[in-house]
Amino acid sequence: MEEVQKKQAISLSEVKEILGKVDPEEMDQIQRWTYDYVSKFVSLDPKNAKEMKKKLIKECELTEDEAVEIVNIRPTSMAELRSFTFGWKKLILAETLEKMLNIIKEHS
Repeated sequence: MEEVQKKQAISLSEVKEILGKVDPEEMDQIQRWTYDYVSKFVSLDPKNAKEMKKKLIKECELTEDEAVEIVNIRPTSMAELRSFTFGWKKLILAETLEKMLNIIKEHS
Protein backbone atom coordinates (compact mmCIF):
# COMPACT_ATOMS: atom_id res chain seq x y z
CA MET A 1 0.00 0.00 0.00
CA GLU A 2 1.27 3.44 -0.91
CA GLU A 3 1.99 5.97 1.80
CA VAL A 4 -0.02 9.21 1.75
CA GLN A 5 2.42 12.02 1.09
CA LYS A 6 0.04 14.96 1.02
CA LYS A 7 -3.66 15.60 1.50
CA GLN A 8 -5.20 18.31 -0.63
CA ALA A 9 -8.72 19.11 -1.78
CA ILE A 10 -8.93 19.10 -5.57
CA SER A 11 -11.74 19.80 -7.99
CA LEU A 12 -13.38 17.17 -10.15
CA SER A 13 -11.66 18.75 -13.19
CA GLU A 14 -8.30 18.13 -11.55
CA VAL A 15 -9.33 14.53 -10.75
CA LYS A 16 -10.17 14.04 -14.43
CA GLU A 17 -6.79 15.44 -15.44
CA ILE A 18 -4.89 13.19 -13.00
CA LEU A 19 -6.78 10.00 -13.86
CA GLY A 20 -6.57 10.82 -17.58
CA LYS A 21 -2.80 10.29 -17.35
CA VAL A 22 -3.19 6.75 -15.98
CA ASP A 23 -3.53 3.72 -18.25
CA PRO A 24 -7.08 2.36 -17.74
CA GLU A 25 -5.65 -1.16 -17.49
CA GLU A 26 -3.68 -0.11 -14.39
CA MET A 27 -6.67 1.46 -12.60
CA ASP A 28 -8.49 -0.33 -9.84
CA GLN A 29 -12.28 -0.55 -9.92
CA ILE A 30 -12.89 2.64 -7.89
CA GLN A 31 -10.49 4.64 -10.05
CA ARG A 32 -12.27 3.43 -13.20
CA TRP A 33 -15.69 4.34 -11.77
CA THR A 34 -14.39 7.74 -10.73
CA TYR A 35 -12.82 8.36 -14.12
CA ASP A 36 -16.04 7.31 -15.90
CA TYR A 37 -18.02 9.71 -13.70
CA VAL A 38 -15.75 12.73 -14.20
CA SER A 39 -15.48 12.01 -17.93
CA LYS A 40 -19.27 12.18 -18.26
CA PHE A 41 -20.05 15.08 -15.95
CA VAL A 42 -17.05 17.43 -15.83
CA SER A 43 -16.82 20.08 -18.53
CA LEU A 44 -14.54 22.65 -16.92
CA ASP A 45 -10.92 22.83 -18.08
CA PRO A 46 -8.50 21.89 -15.23
CA LYS A 47 -6.51 25.09 -15.75
CA ASN A 48 -9.65 27.21 -15.30
CA ALA A 49 -10.64 25.14 -12.25
CA LYS A 50 -7.25 25.75 -10.61
CA GLU A 51 -7.36 29.48 -11.36
CA MET A 52 -10.92 29.76 -10.06
CA LYS A 53 -9.96 27.94 -6.85
CA LYS A 54 -6.94 30.22 -6.28
CA LYS A 55 -9.01 33.37 -6.83
CA LEU A 56 -11.80 32.21 -4.54
CA ILE A 57 -9.30 31.47 -1.77
CA LYS A 58 -7.37 34.71 -2.21
CA GLU A 59 -10.09 37.24 -3.05
CA CYS A 60 -13.04 35.79 -1.13
CA GLU A 61 -11.11 34.36 1.83
CA LEU A 62 -12.52 30.85 1.43
CA THR A 63 -10.85 27.71 2.68
CA GLU A 64 -9.52 25.30 0.09
CA ASP A 65 -12.41 22.89 0.77
CA GLU A 66 -15.01 25.65 0.34
CA ALA A 67 -13.39 26.86 -2.88
CA VAL A 68 -13.34 23.32 -4.31
CA GLU A 69 -17.03 22.91 -3.48
CA ILE A 70 -17.84 26.10 -5.38
CA VAL A 71 -15.63 25.12 -8.34
CA ASN A 72 -17.31 21.71 -8.60
CA ILE A 73 -20.85 23.08 -8.43
CA ARG A 74 -20.39 26.46 -10.13
CA PRO A 75 -23.62 28.08 -8.91
CA THR A 76 -25.09 30.58 -11.36
CA SER A 77 -27.32 32.70 -9.14
CA MET A 78 -27.11 34.43 -5.79
CA ALA A 79 -29.84 32.16 -4.36
CA GLU A 80 -28.03 29.02 -5.48
CA LEU A 81 -24.72 30.30 -4.09
CA ARG A 82 -26.34 31.18 -0.75
CA SER A 83 -27.77 27.67 -0.44
CA PHE A 84 -24.24 26.22 -0.53
CA THR A 85 -22.55 28.83 1.66
CA PHE A 86 -25.33 28.58 4.27
CA GLY A 87 -24.02 25.15 5.28
CA TRP A 88 -20.59 26.57 6.08
CA LYS A 89 -22.01 28.29 9.16
CA LYS A 90 -20.14 31.54 8.66
CA LEU A 91 -21.31 34.95 7.61
CA ILE A 92 -20.47 35.87 4.03
CA LEU A 93 -21.26 39.41 2.95
CA ALA A 94 -23.38 40.05 -0.15
CA GLU A 95 -20.46 41.82 -1.85
CA THR A 96 -18.28 38.75 -1.31
CA LEU A 97 -20.99 36.54 -2.79
CA GLU A 98 -21.15 38.87 -5.82
CA LYS A 99 -17.39 38.63 -6.17
CA MET A 100 -17.67 34.85 -6.04
CA LEU A 101 -20.30 34.84 -8.79
CA ASN A 102 -18.11 37.08 -10.95
CA ILE A 103 -15.12 34.75 -10.50
CA ILE A 104 -17.29 31.77 -11.45
CA LYS A 105 -18.59 33.52 -14.58
CA GLU A 106 -15.11 34.65 -15.53
CA HIS A 107 -13.70 31.10 -15.48
CA SER A 108 -16.66 29.05 -16.70
